[in-house]
Amino acid sequence: MWVLVFFDLPTETKKDRKIYAKFRKEIMADGFNMFQFSIYLRHCASKENADVHIKRVKKILPARGHVGIMCITDKQFGMMEIFRGKEPAETPPMAQQLELF
Repeated sequence: MWVLVFFDLPTETKKDRKIYAKFRKEIMADGFNMFQFSIYLRHCASKENADVHIKRVKKILPARGHVGIMCITDKQFGMMEIFRGKEPAETPPMAQQLELF
C-alpha cells in the first residue's frame, strides 16, 4: 500500500514559508519521500500501517492551505505511467517488504 500526500501551502510571507518547511520536514521525518514538488509518498506494509501514518499527517496539518491524502495499492502504483517530456521514464522501484516470522 502507498500513501500519497499532496499539498499546496501558501508561501507569500516568511511565516508561511516557515510553516511550509516545517510541514515538509515533518512528513519526511515520518518516512515520506518527494515524488514531485508538493507530492510525497510512503510505502506501508498494510492498511493498518498506512492508517498510522495518515493519522500522523493529520496531526501536523497547517491551519492554511490545501492537503490531500490518498492510499493506493502496490498494483495501482505499478500501473502508473511516468514521462519526462514525451519520453517514458522509469517508475520508482517498489519497496522491499520484509516479512518476519
